[in-house]
Amino acid sequence: MCSWDIAHVKQFFSFRSQDCLYPCAMVQWYSRCGDEPDEDTGIWIVEPDVCKDSMPFTDIIHLDIIVCSSHLIAVYGNRPLLKGILLCYTLNLFHSYYINKYIDHYAFEIAF
Repeated sequence: MCSWDIAHVKQFFSFRSQDCLYPCAMVQWYSRCGDEPDEDTGIWIVEPDVCKDSMPFTDIIHLDIIVCSSHLIAVYGNRPLLKGILLCYTLNLFHSYYINKYIDHYAFEIAF
């Protein structure tokens, strides 16, 4: 993951300016926890970036800079999860996430 950045796409949209269409995404950025992968799993851990006022750090990016999707697994800790947690809320419930490099060959090559 040397120079790769992780972001959560919140919304896709496009706009037109001077007869040129710009496909974009609003993303929330994530940062790596530490300079090396997790010692036990060999997998990188990321956490959401926040501004000084504790709001998520978001940005607008062009779709051309998105390389591939990432599979994030929540770092659960040692307590059991509550029943009824919907999958659509999991990226908002946890403080850090593993980047699953074992999801497919392409992810393994990128996230080494």
